[in-house]
Amino acid sequence: MECGMAATTSTGNSAGNFLNKVRGYKSGNILIVFVAIQIVAICASLIFPEQFRYLSSSNLQVIFRAIPTLGIIALGVNLLMITGEFDLSVGSTFALASIIMAKLFNGGMPLPLAILIALIVGILVGAINGFATVKSNVPSFIITMGAMWFWRGIVLLISQSSNEPFHPGALMEMLFVASVGPFQVQFFWFMAVGFASWLFLERHRMGNQFFAVGGNKSAAKALGINTDRTKMLGFMILGGLAAFSGIISATRVNDVSPIQGEGLELQAIAACVIGGTALMGGRGTVLGAFLGAALLYTIQDVLLLLRAPGFYLKLFVGLIIIVAAILNEMLRKK
Repeated sequence: MECGMAATTSTGNSAGNFLNKVRGYKSGNILIVFVAIQIVAICASLIFPEQFRYLSSSNLQVIFRAIPTLGIIALGVNLLMITGEFDLSVGSTFALASIIMAKLFNGGMPLPLAILIALIVGILVGAINGFATVKSNVPSFIITMGAMWFWRGIVLLISQSSNEPFHPGALMEMLFVASVGPFQVQFFWFMAVGFASWLFLERHRMGNQFFAVGGNKSAAKALGINTDRTKMLGFMILGGLAAFSGIISATRVNDVSPIQGEGLELQAIAACVIGGTALMGGRGTVLGAFLGAALLYTIQDVLLLLRAPGFYLKLFVGLIIIVAAILNEMLRKK
């Protein structure tokens, strides 16, 4: 009896030590939450395979198809938030790049050139937003909230409030949206962007400057870092990634809607906050943003499988932003 109790205690201590070790990593908490939710969902699917089809091939394809749309943008938002800035216009940039690409292609422009122009448009939008922010000293939240409406208005003007069909052909679809087993090619693009973001933040000098500018702008200036240039680069990277995500989305659905991308900005911020990115800058990880985006869509998928009303996700996102903001402020004071 005593041996059994000792073994149980030893196992419990080992599990506790392992969890504490994982929590010690930068993205340990979100990783534990993500794995726990996956375990619960998988177990529920195995116990109730007909009622809760989480592991069905069709559902897995939906998950791997949906996550990259938000995830690629969340990775860019994470980079920008680390510098201490926000961009609420990413949903509009997402739509603007898509509609320009579709219009140019349907007008006879070669597809590679139309894609290149769309990416440049996204980067330019980010540059304009960044320039207005750093030169005016107005909070980026205000600048980009106005930009969100301005660029959305441009989208409506270009599209005349109508959908634009987009049929780029088999090669484009194979490169961006083809299926590889349960996975979708866009998920591999998401992973590639995540890896590139990790290299940039953790292995490049500019990544250190991002953290320095977001952590203490005055100290960063004293070290000779051009804080304005660093923040503008963050805006431009995010603009390019928003455009890239829009291109993938347009290819997947073969259509561009003038209202597509609405709400993506708040979901991307929520994904980053869930992943541990500090709202005031200076702290964040690529893995945290990656898992945050995946967690949001996992919860949305679970709610859909449970036939819960769609507004439950909005309730969750709103609650998470509030709770995460409070927790981030508590951590900052410590």
